[in-house]
Amino acid sequence: MMYWYDGHLSGWGWFAMTVGMVLFWALIITVAVMAFRALSRTATSGGTPPSRRPAPPADGGPEQILAERYARGEIDDDEYRRRLATLRGTRPGSSPSPPTP
Repeated sequence: MMYWYDGHLSGWGWFAMTVGMVLFWALIITVAVMAFRALSRTATSGGTPPSRRPAPPADGGPEQILAERYARGEIDDDEYRRRLATLRGTRPGSSPSPPTP
């Protein structure tokens, strides 16, 4: 009664054993890779994932950021002129003009 199938596995037995072994090693490798990535990320970036870090400020300063917002269409012409005049310390109706694309 020790061997139910007379000591031989059928085709399905070999198939199940093969799939089980592949899944087992895939699980072990996945856990190892995830642990390595988690440990290396916290060691190099101070625990903050790269996708959640704030973007570095633009090199051109506030006028550059304002010009980029105007170019993307986030603000209209009047708002651009008003904010640029405020940044430069002039009156809103004076010389600043929108950047040329």
